[in-house]
Amino acid sequence: MPELPEVETIVRGLAPVLEGRVLKTVRVQRADLRFPFPQGFSGRLKGRQVTKIARRAKYMLIYLDSAEVLICHLGMSGRILVARDAAAPFDLHDHVIMVTDAGNQIRFNDARRFGMMDLVETARVFEHPLLRQLGPEPLGDDFNGAILARLLADRRTSLKAALLDQRVVAGLGNIYACESLFFAGLSPRRYAYTVRGGRAE
Repeated sequence: MPELPEVETIVRGLAPVLEGRVLKTVRVQRADLRFPFPQGFSGRLKGRQVTKIARRAKYMLIYLDSAEVLICHLGMSGRILVARDAAAPFDLHDHVIMVTDAGNQIRFNDARRFGMMDLVETARVFEHPLLRQLGPEPLGDDFNGAILARLLADRRTSLKAALLDQRVVAGLGNIYACESLFFAGLSPRRYAYTVRGGRAE
């Protein structure tokens, strides 16, 4: 599953292709992914200008000039593909195809369909059920050992399980939890609440 660094890489790659562009056409090939698409999904995207693309945890946030945000999650096997030809043929698993006014085709491809897309009001995006309980960003300026220790203080589970809980730290998955613990010299089986002070730092 793509984790924070992979999603951040995708967001940075999409920014020059999407930001400032108008979605001329939006084609949805099926009724749902992990969840059904929201009411009027294609119509709410078509003709809208992308004002900004950002990331929160493992979610891509595509801000539109309609005061809505397209929330995307890649799930286990999802990919965002960019074709420079607006008429490029589709793949079986290209479930959403958007063509910009620059002629680029952006495809949401997901063989296992564990990904998701939703549209929400910009003013309420961080109240969305999938976003509102997320923990701090691990690479944010306001994240440090003291905050991590506080978040782990009541966790009577293994340290690795706690780090995988998106309410503790946003965006971590199996790969980066394992790598971080190895780098810190901490056992994944250690009780989370015992990690304080220098260990938390």
